[in-house]
Amino acid sequence: MRNISDIIENHLKTILTNSHEGIVEIKRSELADTFHCVPSQINYVISTRFTIEKGYVVESKRGGGGYIRIQRVGLDRGNNALHRAILDIIGSSLTAREAEGFLQRLLEEKVLTEREVLMMRAVICSDIIALSPQLRDQVRASQLSAMLVAILKG
Repeated sequence: MRNISDIIENHLKTILTNSHEGIVEIKRSELADTFHCVPSQINYVISTRFTIEKGYVVESKRGGGGYIRIQRVGLDRGNNALHRAILDIIGSSLTAREAEGFLQRLLEEKVLTEREVLMMRAVICSDIIALSPQLRDQVRASQLSAMLVAILKG
């Protein structure tokens, strides 16, 4: 059986898919009522499953009239700035979780093939990079950036 986080995530993704603008605007408390969970569960789903690495921009406004707006941001292959956008997202440091989310996004958007993603995962795996966590995240970001630039130029 799927857990509540998966159900909430799928619900939000369905709304996004059906939206002409690719945007969903929700009230956290209303969504929590719908799924009979606490509002912090909604926060958890949004903060872990709707990240920039996974292709989403999240904006929130607190207070009585507050909302959470989630927008899907695609990577347009025809855009000359694609590799610049990718490098900006990666930055100078990238955790294993962020890297996995980002690779999954590139696979889903067909920027990378499954084989390319498998090879990249093997290279940036935490088990392979035996360094302190901070240095490992910096090396991971550099390696992933270099591989992506090489593939996108080719």
